[in-house]
Amino acid sequence: MTTPTLPQSPDHAAPDARARTRWVAPALVLVAALMWLASVGVFIAVPLAELPLYLVERHFVLDPTSMLFVLVINTVFLGIGVYLYSRERTTPALQRDIRSRAGLMLLFVVVVNLGVLSNHLVLMWTLIEVSTLCAAPLVARGDAPSPKGVAWRYLLYSAMTLSITFVGFMCLAQSAHLRGVDISFAVDQLSLSLTHQPDGWQRLGLALMLFGLGGKLGLAPLYSWLPETYEGAPTSTSALLAAVQFNVSVVAVFRILQIFQGFESGFVSQELLVMGYLSLIVAAIQVMAARNYKRLIAYACVSSSGVIALGLSVGKAAAYGVVLYVVSNAFVKCLLFLTAGRLRSVYGTNDVAPLSGVIRVMPFSGALFGVGIFVLLGFPPFASFLAEMLILSGIVQAGNLMAFSLMCVMLTIIFVATGRAVFPMLWGASHGERPSVQESWITALPKIGFVTVLIMLGTYTPDVFTELLQAVAQSIEG
Repeated sequence: MTTPTLPQSPDHAAPDARARTRWVAPALVLVAALMWLASVGVFIAVPLAELPLYLVERHFVLDPTSMLFVLVINTVFLGIGVYLYSRERTTPALQRDIRSRAGLMLLFVVVVNLGVLSNHLVLMWTLIEVSTLCAAPLVARGDAPSPKGVAWRYLLYSAMTLSITFVGFMCLAQSAHLRGVDISFAVDQLSLSLTHQPDGWQRLGLALMLFGLGGKLGLAPLYSWLPETYEGAPTSTSALLAAVQFNVSVVAVFRILQIFQGFESGFVSQELLVMGYLSLIVAAIQVMAARNYKRLIAYACVSSSGVIALGLSVGKAAAYGVVLYVVSNAFVKCLLFLTAGRLRSVYGTNDVAPLSGVIRVMPFSGALFGVGIFVLLGFPPFASFLAEMLILSGIVQAGNLMAFSLMCVMLTIIFVATGRAVFPMLWGASHGERPSVQESWITALPKIGFVTVLIMLGTYTPDVFTELLQAVAQSIEG
């Protein structure tokens, strides 16, 4: 008697297909590890005194800024790669499309690395746009009710913010044309075509560039794409956007500040100040209303962008704190999103309400999520505490008591609202009996690495890394 063949569940990849793709996730980790080793090797081998080094006919540059962010981006990407490897082994849905997903992630991170190294604003702008095109198909694989709609809106918003930035380039070109000056958008050449005289086109160009890039950073008013995208995308993609793409946009802002040193400094300060104020207010209101832990992290990212903008607005006094804050944020965002992905895989929801007593069901993930929230809220001994203190100190030294007061009030509101939502989720009474979940050490490994880095940055930073942070801070002091 022949046993009838049961139809295969759509949630399970065919054994043959699984065998064909088994190598993909380990290969992704291997490539990520090689990229990380290369960035660490360059950091160790090239003394800061020998920078900048120009590459490929000066289209790319290795200077303190690009060296720092290449190091951060590749460290974060290695953690995301290990996370994806651990999840792929137990997630049939992920096994089905791991090949295309890994390919897009690798292309994305290569493009972002090139963007960080770019010595030309238009080339950097193009590479940020290409990274957006790579990320959109990854966003479309999320678990939102309409993931393709989320991906389309992410694309449209990105196109809009980058178009505004490009119009800013055109305004600078018009300014140079009216003054009869040749213009080059190379980072080390553009300042030669600027003028100290009042120039409306130059000021408009600067305003639009900062406004457009501020949208890519999730600064208000162009922030609304960020919560929806970070919530709707797969968590590995949310981590890529928040900790990798965010940093290439930060580098673009740093390049503009480096180019415009000595030009329009008061105007730059005012624009960053306004965007910072708005972002903190928006984030505080939305965090109070958030009932979804991924969306809560997303609004915390808007808040972080506001703190960065306020810090940059005061220039020299807070520059080191801003650089430390940006680096710290890359690791904490990654830690939180990857842990949120683990929570969703067990509970099947992003809502806070059904989760209670997570620490008893998932001790590792619950503890790591709690640590991530403490870092996010600026608890010692983590780097975010030191960075926020340095930024607040810088704002006071600059005499801007309004910015100091507003930042303190908004961060306090975010602190209370986040604690009210998250702490019962972690330590509250469980809703019924739920057995504890076995957690693989591989899943926890990258997150433990991120926590280690965050503690190290807040307590003891090796001199060579401190010198790199100081070099970047000096370049944006204004």
